[in-house]
Amino acid sequence: MSCEDSFSSALLDRISFNFWWLLLPFVMILVVAAFIVAFVLLLYMISPLISPKPLKLNGAHVVVTGGSSGIGKCIAMECYRQGAFITLVARDEHKLVQAKKEVEKCAINDKQVVLCISVDVSKDYSQVESVIKQAQEKLGPVDMLVNCAGTAISGKFDEVEVDRFKRLMEVNYLGSVYPTRAVITTMKERRMGRIMFVSSQAGQIGLFGYTTYSPSKFALRGLAEALQMEMKPYNIYVTVAYPPDTDTPGFAEENKSKPLETRLISETSGVYQPDQVAKVVVKDAVQGNFTSSVGPDGYMLSALTCGMSPVTSITEGLQQIVTMGLFRTIALFYLGSFDSIVRRCMIQREQSKASDKRE
Repeated sequence: MSCEDSFSSALLDRISFNFWWLLLPFVMILVVAAFIVAFVLLLYMISPLISPKPLKLNGAHVVVTGGSSGIGKCIAMECYRQGAFITLVARDEHKLVQAKKEVEKCAINDKQVVLCISVDVSKDYSQVESVIKQAQEKLGPVDMLVNCAGTAISGKFDEVEVDRFKRLMEVNYLGSVYPTRAVITTMKERRMGRIMFVSSQAGQIGLFGYTTYSPSKFALRGLAEALQMEMKPYNIYVTVAYPPDTDTPGFAEENKSKPLETRLISETSGVYQPDQVAKVVVKDAVQGNFTSSVGPDGYMLSALTCGMSPVTSITEGLQQIVTMGLFRTIALFYLGSFDSIVRRCMIQREQSKASDKRE
């Protein structure tokens, strides 16, 4: 073999070696991508095996506190459409009677019953326990409890009356603790049940004007996480619902005294109808999902604030891992815009005061 042939052969070998060396990263990327796809498909296939068995609402007894209006009433109607027996719990007897008539229109068979009980679930635990016992004697053990009793107050921290802080914790927090405590023993004995706490997106992020409201809704998540860990061995699943601004009588009342900053921040997201919210949260509770969110903003907030909260399926956990970085980036822009709104309102207020003094 001539020197030229040897040189050509060596050159070809070197080029071939370099080609495969350059191709190696692309091969590795394809292998990793194939592994990820296979892993996701595997998780998707085994996920139903570890998820709780859905609760059948047909014939089930569902208790809804705060069920005389708004989201609570729509949740009762949605459950009734699926064949459930309903106990409505609220303070106002007149509203309860009206709500009962509306719920009964959603019946799918003539055996269904709507029971109304007037009681303040935030005041006296023994009274709450007594009325829950009466409801179970009439309609059977509670299969699902929906804690929807609550109220909202908005205002600046140093302008809200001090006793309002205590009152909101009683209504929004203890008003959920007492009914839950009243049904949990029977659920444990039967080794089945669903408990829903209706929180708020203000229970995921603290906003201007909600120093009284947000803490009472944040508290529900702490209760729900601890309770879920205790109840999971008994096949009892807890759901925390985080509805957005919803077109309800309570929301209309809240808007009457809402600070300008709070109103402008709230307007960055839409207002949902209570029946839309009800369909989503009932579906999540029936499935045994720990977190229930509505709309794209709600999904992002739930992924961002998931922390150490339980997941119902492996795929849910994987989605949270994958989307966390992107959602955090988007959230920083939101927070920047909220701070900008607060600063602009403060400047406008100071300019208005200065103008009034000159006049």
